[in-house]
Amino acid sequence: MGRALLGLDPTRALGGAGCRWGTGYFQEMLKAECHFLNGTERVRYVVRDIYNRQQNVHFDSDVGQFVADTPLGELIAKYWNSQTDLLEQRRAEVDTVCRHNYGVVTPFTVERR
Repeated sequence: MGRALLGLDPTRALGGAGCRWGTGYFQEMLKAECHFLNGTERVRYVVRDIYNRQQNVHFDSDVGQFVADTPLGELIAKYWNSQTDLLEQRRAEVDTVCRHNYGVVTPFTVERR
């Protein structure tokens, strides 16, 4: 299971002044999860986009596209689902992230029982 945390300061991203980096006013977190059933026979990959502790949109490999969780997430999901290269990348991550990492960590986890 992979996780990434990214702190954002929208005023800096837009070239403005105001908030100082790291003040904690804005936080975006991307949380990627690999769920395995029967080894790598059945793999589900979920990427959650969380902004200020609220999940707005997520990608679910079982659905194959981004799904909105809030009204704001509807706009984001619609935009991201229109990006065919992004959808292809997320769909491929079932193999490139989940199945790959399963093979890397299995000798240290599952086989040590």
